Amino acid sequence: MAVKSPLTALAVSKIKTPGRHAVGDGVYLQITGDSGRSWIFRYQRGGRQRHMGLGPTDLLTLAEARERAREARRLLLDGIDPMEARNARRAQAALDAAKAVTFKDCAERYIASHEAAWRNPVHRKQWTSTLTAYAYPAFGALPVAAVDTGLVIKALEPIWTEKPETASRVRGRVESILDWAKVRGYREGENPARWRGHLDKLLPNRRKVRRVEHHAALPYADMPAFMVALREREGIAARALEFLILTAGRTGEVLGARWSEIECDVWTVPASRMKAHREHRVPLPDQAVNLLAKLPRVDSDLLFPGERSGRPLSNMALLMMLRRMKRGDLTAHGFRSTFRDWTAEETDYAGEIAEAALAHVVESKVEAAYRRGDLFEKRRTLMADWATYCEGAK
Repeated sequence: MAVKSPLTALAVSKIKTPGRHAVGDGVYLQITGDSGRSWIFRYQRGGRQRHMGLGPTDLLTLAEARERAREARRLLLDGIDPMEARNARRAQAALDAAKAVTFKDCAERYIASHEAAWRNPVHRKQWTSTLTAYAYPAFGALPVAAVDTGLVIKALEPIWTEKPETASRVRGRVESILDWAKVRGYREGENPARWRGHLDKLLPNRRKVRRVEHHAALPYADMPAFMVALREREGIAARALEFLILTAGRTGEVLGARWSEIECDVWTVPASRMKAHREHRVPLPDQAVNLLAKLPRVDSDLLFPGERSGRPLSNMALLMMLRRMKRGDLTAHGFRSTFRDWTAEETDYAGEIAEAALAHVVESKVEAAYRRGDLFEKRRTLMADWATYCEGAK
């Protein structure tokens, strides 16, 4: 029935019968049941009638509902369907909200929602540690919607041939998190971490990878037993190797170490002896401090002097020590890899802390600009935990 003039708010408030009641200007009062009351805007578009909800009566007055209907009629005058325009605004708002959700946010929520089904508590720890070591540095802080194939490759490629098993697990975990994010509405499109029909075209099958051998490294699980055997050895070479392991230092840094560089429990390696040509502070765990206290003090500033006066111990001395221990399959430098693997697989320390402990240069200029400090106090705790692990304590 046509309405000759709009009803007043008072008149509308007296309507109690369920159904749709025209109140003027294309606005209808919709009553469902005993308490459901809302405003509807009815219009025609493309030869068919449409009903657009305007809002509940307890939130919108009759005047406000008519104003919303008036805005909708303006859109129709411009050839725009008001319902489609509203849906587009809502979709854009959802997309904007999704942009604020980072990959790390999604990863943490995924782990929290699935850990109840993981019987082994180590499983959760490994998820967190591997993502922290390999995925987060590449795209953890980025919106999950922005993670693409290039970023996934950036995270996987450096370890694909060196640590194929770990790399494969990281890829699978990233894929699961991105699938979860898509279902949640935080991203759209194909999963850039999927293997079949995608990454298998870009990376070699891990089962066929011929691992690139760098410096032979001891599996971290064997470190406590190795350390017991090493401490049974006498001589300056054994103590130098032990100090190298406890500090995760490079061979040249350790063999050139001087007493003048030690102050209490801090060893400051000068830039001239660092690979990156930057001074590096090393927090010494108690085990390293005790080792230094037992070293013989000779007429030299060197911690580990060689047989020739004023000259440090040679690199060959450490290699010969390993051979005498019947571990010629190892290199001194490889213990840095052992330390890094342990940090990634067995701890929750962030990757940047481990990298700082190894004195690795930050490759990303953006990340380097924000990383002002050397994470010294966090590294102090990390190195203490590493030393404790090395001696077999939990």
